[in-house]
Amino acid sequence: MAALFLVGNWSSAFADTSDVKGPAPVVVAKSGEHCKDDPNCFNRIHYAVKPVAHVEPGQTFILETRDGLDSDLNFESTAEDVAAVDLNRCHPLTGPIYIEGAKKGDSIEVTVVDIVPDDFGTTTVVPGFGFLRDKFTEPYIVHWDLNRLEARSKDMPGIAVPMNAFMGTVGTLPDKAELDKWLKREQALADAGGAILTPQPVEALPADLCGVDGTAKDECVRTVPPRENGGNLDMKETISGTTLHLPCFIDGCGLFAGDVHFAMGGGEVAGTAIEMGGRVTLRAKVTPGGASLLSTVHFEGDDQLKKLAPSSFYAVSGLPLKSAGEMPVFDSYLGGEKIAPLENLSEDLTLAARDATLNMIDFLVKTKGLTREQAYVLTSVAVDLNISQVVDYPNVGVTAILNRDVFKGE
Repeated sequence: MAALFLVGNWSSAFADTSDVKGPAPVVVAKSGEHCKDDPNCFNRIHYAVKPVAHVEPGQTFILETRDGLDSDLNFESTAEDVAAVDLNRCHPLTGPIYIEGAKKGDSIEVTVVDIVPDDFGTTTVVPGFGFLRDKFTEPYIVHWDLNRLEARSKDMPGIAVPMNAFMGTVGTLPDKAELDKWLKREQALADAGGAILTPQPVEALPADLCGVDGTAKDECVRTVPPRENGGNLDMKETISGTTLHLPCFIDGCGLFAGDVHFAMGGGEVAGTAIEMGGRVTLRAKVTPGGASLLSTVHFEGDDQLKKLAPSSFYAVSGLPLKSAGEMPVFDSYLGGEKIAPLENLSEDLTLAARDATLNMIDFLVKTKGLTREQAYVLTSVAVDLNISQVVDYPNVGVTAILNRDVFKGE
């Protein structure tokens, strides 16, 4: 009776532990159907983009993000819908976030606390984009059902891709000097015929700054290439528990993130991973003067690389080989008089990676019964391109490593 009396008293005096809450995080919510409808969203990089939230060092904050294409794609979408996607909308980014106490010349340590996926994701082949854009010229889409364990798709029966979510795009805003440096070098590359997206005001946000009538429309750089500030890094290793080190070019740093991937193969060869929206929980810490150590973004972690490692794998190798007369798309701007006739290029890692990718696609088609489009998608989400060696000239080597754990049956 005494025990029952005590139990009754304790239960009436104290709430269930589920009702005990810690400090509330700052939530940067998304609203509206697209980035243009959302005051917390932008898709071009410029130092004058205004912060949408302020957080203290060590404070937990949540960024609600959109899929990297800012698309209307859904479970009923077709290849024709992919072809209609407006790439001027990518990437929709949540932020910028002002980190209190962060000054120009500092750096911030951004720890990924958690990533919660949406229920739906896609992998698409967009014409004119992707590593093998000359080989895969038609639009294609895989629709994924997502949960916190795995991704499955009726378009890829018998395949389950484990969740290893990360921010495809994360970075900080530049100052004017840094931005001017990017603009100068990227315009020089464009003038030489290189593959680079120069400022484009159509669908650019914030519209008053970067849009068609924006005050800085010729200075707002695209989000596709990563730069010294971070951006579209697509570093699949930066899953929950890892910490990124990002430089601060301006006071408050101007942290942003988006383009979250449910999972990705190292290389993202089709141009997309398993793309999704999600809720990203982060914490930031300021390192005074830390930018002097960072010529590019750094990151660190504990056993996350072990978590990413497959329990079973199959690998193919690649060498810098091609057919005589073939002009690799990534070398075309350099001219083809010397390159095109050759079957072997010297110390060309990109060509070796292409060879490895094509070899893996051929393997998947011949041994797994996949179409070439399915094999391309699977290689983009579950195959890692690794450098095997860079010294055995002319034939440097790349391996494509398939995670065989994804083959699980229906």
